[in-house]
Amino acid sequence: MPMSPYVQGLRAQVGQSLLLLPGVTAVFRRESRFLIARQRDTEFWSLIGGGIEPFEEPADALRREVEEELGVTPILKLVVGAYGGPELASTLPNGDRVSYVTVAYECEVPDENFELEKQELIEVAWHDLATIVTLPRHTWIDRVIHDTVR
Repeated sequence: MPMSPYVQGLRAQVGQSLLLLPGVTAVFRRESRFLIARQRDTEFWSLIGGGIEPFEEPADALRREVEEELGVTPILKLVVGAYGGPELASTLPNGDRVSYVTVAYECEVPDENFELEKQELIEVAWHDLATIVTLPRHTWIDRVIHDTVR
């Protein structure tokens, strides 16, 4: 997805300086396996999610992001936790600096007839934790997955 109009407006004012942005993350689990996605911009694996727009409820933002990226509407169950810190900070390929604070929700997926958003995702797959830790990934997802299993 292209940059939101809100973030575009901020970028017009602050250039590539660090922005702290709110986000949401979906944790889809089937027994010991988790649904993760390989992102096009970094080729890293991660959980599904994205940004919260101004005045948007986090749960609504998560439904919107999953619908945009997978083409299905998730069933939100419970909040796993809130995450931030150095692991969620990065410099995007265009040089923009960002740091995210994300609220992770455990979710169910109603079906697996995914229609991947090809600009953002290369593929999705169900993997167990032993496999996930061997993949090139955003390492912050390890904390989220661990908290989901607890």
